[in-house]
Amino acid sequence: MTTRVSSITVGPFEENTYLVVDGDSRRAVLIDPGDEGARIVQLVKDSGATLEAIWLTHAHIDHVGGIAAVLREWPVPVHMHPLDTEIFEHGTEVAAQYGVRELAEGDVLQLGGLRFDVLHVPGHSPGHVAFHGHGALFGGDVLFAGTVGRTDLPLCDPDELGRSLERLATLPPDTQVYAGHGERTTIGEELRTNPFLTGMARTVRR
Repeated sequence: MTTRVSSITVGPFEENTYLVVDGDSRRAVLIDPGDEGARIVQLVKDSGATLEAIWLTHAHIDHVGGIAAVLREWPVPVHMHPLDTEIFEHGTEVAAQYGVRELAEGDVLQLGGLRFDVLHVPGHSPGHVAFHGHGALFGGDVLFAGTVGRTDLPLCDPDELGRSLERLATLPPDTQVYAGHGERTTIGEELRTNPFLTGMARTVRR
């Protein structure tokens, strides 16, 4: 069972869009197609994989701006936590347009032979989720290399973000963190060096 992860950085916010491919079945999902839809479509085509779905960590504009271009090529389902519906400019109208399928804590998303757990990790947005599996965490804008997600935007909640970070701090230290912006990191590295997490190191599972 092999997992291939490709990424491109798109748009003025330099958002990371990820293409996750199950190497055995050659089935793929896009995580957070944020902008520059034509580039994202080409990323999928160049992979030679079959796109099955779009998974959204949250609904901020820099993470969803490329959805329409992708859906014009492949009419795949879009998965998002319902608490982020309000963040769409037209709320449920836009969600209906995209045919959004609701995510919830405890859901398991399957990609070929790969399985990813859905973790509800609010704070940066009410319905923010992360996708965890196979030694990887696609964490959106909760945790970055050296810092964490903003809490000064509408519907953010710093207390909830703190609780979400505490939860992520319990993941295995070698978990690869694919963040919504910036470089890839690991849970262990952030526990050692990130000022927002260093006090949480004692909670890591051994």
